[in-house]
Amino acid sequence: MKVNEIFYTLQGEGFHTGTPAVFVRLAGCNLSCPFCDTDFGSGTEMSEGEIVSAVVEYPVSWVVITGGEPALQLTATLVDSLHQHSKRVALETNGTVEPPSNVDWITLSPKDIFLGKEASPVLAEVDELKVVYDGIHQPDLYPQIKVRHARFLQPCDMGNQQCNELIINKTIDYIKTNPQWRLSLQIHKMIGIK
Repeated sequence: MKVNEIFYTLQGEGFHTGTPAVFVRLAGCNLSCPFCDTDFGSGTEMSEGEIVSAVVEYPVSWVVITGGEPALQLTATLVDSLHQHSKRVALETNGTVEPPSNVDWITLSPKDIFLGKEASPVLAEVDELKVVYDGIHQPDLYPQIKVRHARFLQPCDMGNQQCNELIINKTIDYIKTNPQWRLSLQIHKMIGIK
């Protein structure tokens, strides 16, 4: 697998905000989102055994597989190997590729409202839905997808403080009018951690 980075930090957004986790960022993505803040193009080839060895050095149960689009590379055998070391595996995905069925937690962050039908999610059931909101595009609740825990609206980080403040305020107003959503903030950026 081509791995961009492996690091230990706190989950910075969504349902598990504040939870310690090892992040495995896999290289590559099948979409080109204009607001993407991740360098997922580069990486180092690693075997599944090397990935597991790197992950088990950390004293936590959660492993977050992210990207780019990690479902392009993630295998059931890697998930099984992590399970054998008492790790729970969370996947952060745009939902355009079916992930292995043995993943413990799926965070769906669809991008079709920005990129059109070619970015439509194919998943039928997820643990959490996290929609990036730019204050312009109407967020979809994805009623065709069963969401087991929560629907989050996350303000889009445009890299500009004035623009970001406007989007945060629009997100708050939208959630107050549409209370089926919950607010997700990228606290890792706010407190200056990875």
